[in-house]
Amino acid sequence: MPQPKKKMTNTRSGNRRSQIRLSEIALMTCSKCKSAVQPHVVCKICGYYDGKQVIDMDKKEKKVLTETHDHDHDHDHKHEAK
Repeated sequence: MPQPKKKMTNTRSGNRRSQIRLSEIALMTCSKCKSAVQPHVVCKICGYYDGKQVIDMDKKEKKVLTETHDHDHDHDHKHEAK
C-alpha cells in the first residue's frame, strides 16, 4: 500500500477535517397545525403540504386502528412491527 511522501501538518489535517461535521436540520412551521416540519415534506400531524390536504389523517388513523388488534389465536401479522 502506498505511503505518504511527507508528513501532513496539523493545519492541513484540521482544514480537511473541518468539513466533516453534522449540519442542523432545517425546520419550519406547518401552516395548518403550527407543528415543526421539514421543508418539502408532508406534515405527519395533520397531513397538509403547501396549504393543501394531501393525506386524509382520519382515514389513516382508522386504518391503523383496524390493523392493530389484540387476540388469542396464533398467526403472524406482516404489518406489525417486531
